[in-house]
Amino acid sequence: MFNASENVQVIAAKALDDMMMLLTFSNGEQRLFDASLLNGPAFAPLTDEKIFKDCKIVDGVVTWMNEDIDCAPEYMYEHSYAYLSLKSVI
Repeated sequence: MFNASENVQVIAAKALDDMMMLLTFSNGEQRLFDASLLNGPAFAPLTDEKIFKDCKIVDGVVTWMNEDIDCAPEYMYEHSYAYLSLKSVI
């Protein structure tokens, strides 16, 4: 059985308002991810908008705070929603 999230990496990430992220994955898909799903003490600093918006990609993984916080790209893919930009609809 094909698993779309298997071996997927994040190649671009843009932090939006309300802890939402626009992610581009290595399979070419753009998806919206709700980072408020990341709960637990390790992710608590992400509630600070300045920290949340200062994300970086390291080896296909979204990271924050100099790689002290990260999230598996497979998790982000599986818990995100397909995103169609207006450009692709028009």
